[in-house]
Amino acid sequence: MCGICGELRFDGQAADLTALGRMMEAMQRRGPDHGGSFSDGPMAFGHRRLAIIDLSESSDQPLHDAELKLALVFNGTLYNYRELRRELAGMGYHFFSEGDTEVILKAYHAWGEACLERFDGMFAFALWDQHRHTLFLARDRFGIKPLYLTRNGQRLRFASSLPALLAGGDVERDLDPAGLQFQFTLHGSVPAPHTILKEVQKLPPATSLTLDGRGNVQERTYWRLTAQRPAAPLSETGQLEAIREKLQAAVARQHLAADVPVGVLLSGGLDSSLLVALLAEQGHADIPTFSVGFQDQPEEKGDEFHYSELVARRFGSRHHEYLIPDAEVLENLPEAIAAMAEPMFSQDNVAFYLLAREVKKEVKVVLSGQGADEVFGGYFWYPLMHAEPDSLPPLERFARHYFDRRHPEYLELIAPEYATADHASALLASRLSEPGADTFLDQVQRLDVTTLIVDDPVKRVDNMTMAWGLEARVPFLDQELVEAALRLAPELRLREGGKYPLKHIARGLLPDEIIDRPKGYFPTPALKYLRGGFLQFIQETLNSRACRERGLYQRPYVERLLAEPLSHFTPLHGNKLWHLAVLEAWLQQHVDPLRDR
Repeated sequence: MCGICGELRFDGQAADLTALGRMMEAMQRRGPDHGGSFSDGPMAFGHRRLAIIDLSESSDQPLHDAELKLALVFNGTLYNYRELRRELAGMGYHFFSEGDTEVILKAYHAWGEACLERFDGMFAFALWDQHRHTLFLARDRFGIKPLYLTRNGQRLRFASSLPALLAGGDVERDLDPAGLQFQFTLHGSVPAPHTILKEVQKLPPATSLTLDGRGNVQERTYWRLTAQRPAAPLSETGQLEAIREKLQAAVARQHLAADVPVGVLLSGGLDSSLLVALLAEQGHADIPTFSVGFQDQPEEKGDEFHYSELVARRFGSRHHEYLIPDAEVLENLPEAIAAMAEPMFSQDNVAFYLLAREVKKEVKVVLSGQGADEVFGGYFWYPLMHAEPDSLPPLERFARHYFDRRHPEYLELIAPEYATADHASALLASRLSEPGADTFLDQVQRLDVTTLIVDDPVKRVDNMTMAWGLEARVPFLDQELVEAALRLAPELRLREGGKYPLKHIARGLLPDEIIDRPKGYFPTPALKYLRGGFLQFIQETLNSRACRERGLYQRPYVERLLAEPLSHFTPLHGNKLWHLAVLEAWLQQHVDPLRDR
């Protein structure tokens, strides 16, 4: 787990090592254990390392194999690196390290671009082929690891975070109207390749790019998810047993692929509790577990400690609880927003940020339950969408229960010069209608897993844990597990209020109180029900000179929300005022100070 960056010149000039240094510095917190660089004429790589596998200097990056004439920077973890290493050794390859980074390098030499289809893991990497003078960029199937790009006629740059690209300089800060419309419609998700800046893109999940020194580019999608029933499906019992086996295997692989202790972020919900139970079932004892809670608000309790303590006692985990007072949350708000690679609207971003700060004092790697709700149908809006009449167009069935704002409201929010067509509706209508999904709910969950999850819960966990040099792994986004889950009938996924396959696995392992409890949403109530200092933070941000001069928002809309801060919520229960303030605060921290660079 690391931060990567680099530059490839198309104009015959040497790569800008000064810009590379600035990008590396901006990612120091992603990789506090080592920093290094590599340059070869028009190409330069930078790397910040968080040492997880092979803690020796042999796995420091950039990794350069002088014999094969390949150089690599890699962010993530390859869970099947030991198996691939044995296969490559049998083919005659010799290894000088014990890590997964070198396995990627040798695998590319052996199999070319097809190596991606063999990788089981979360990754974003860049590989320079000194023979061909080509740059190969790739991102994992579910976009767990980020990769941002900016390109002009002279060069391409890439980095693990958008602020790192901006720190490199020579990037226009103009806002992208389409990206803004995605941001305020899809709960803060801006699907790749878009970002909110015109000159910065994201490499889509399950995608690779190959570029040469003249700027010619080839893009390839190497994996697609389908959601269809097989011609001869297993019995229900057989399907559920297959899910159990694949989840057990994913948990085991992700826990074992580390040379440091691995903990679990234990919210007390079904998903994270099941991870602890399966680790215990596999013989692991004294598992480090971590929970965070906040002060209650009249409308909502601020912690789920009752449930996490049940699980911790059941399995004898080495449990840590952190109750963070509102004053501390408020004090850390600007820092948490600054840590965002892109503006993110979910209130629990701040919770993850503060939890990761404490967890990093104990371990360097954790397992997290993100992805289970999308894969197994755990969110409250799935049954609502499912219950809509089949005669309703798929986009409308989805939008009325998910969109934060329909397009007419968005046009009331955004200044006329940023107003644009309804890009979110157009994209989602297209994605929902793609072949390879049997039913409407199959279409929705495939969309969630391959598109929306990438830029909300998955980005949130990677972003906020890596802000403290903590690696988070997500077993519920194991490729084989996801593929098996999306082959189940939607009614089976939604049974008993959702996530029936996981409830079936958990029955007898976990207390029934955990399995049958209402779903929790990692509460951070002070950021949802805005009062006191939190409301003052919002008011000061939205009434600031920078916000007014930017002119991004229409003032009547802002004033209407400020007049009733407890009255304007999205269908997903987000506070609309919080959304406006997060984007503005992020722009003030990352865009405004760099305009003159």
